[in-house]
Amino acid sequence: MSDRNLGQEILDGVKEVKDFKNGQKKLRTHTLKEPSSPKVIREKLALSQVAFASLLGVSARTVQDWEQGRRQPQGPAKSLLRIAENRPEVLVELR
Repeated sequence: MSDRNLGQEILDGVKEVKDFKNGQKKLRTHTLKEPSSPKVIREKLALSQVAFASLLGVSARTVQDWEQGRRQPQGPAKSLLRIAENRPEVLVELR
């Protein structure tokens, strides 16, 4: 059983947003840097395109398109690349 009061947490969050909108509170923000290029990350991990694609859960064709500049990673793919670059062991554990 949890001791959390979810209703109160939601109300606190709503108040925090209201205070922010009224200029009474500053919210913490985090800026994420862009991950290195997929090719740089893959080579750093010493993986083939096929192995790297498998690790990320994307097709080998997607990795090829990224590396050849035909497509750019977007949204969740960028997050996966950040993880692969900074904490590759996490992806290996999940495999």
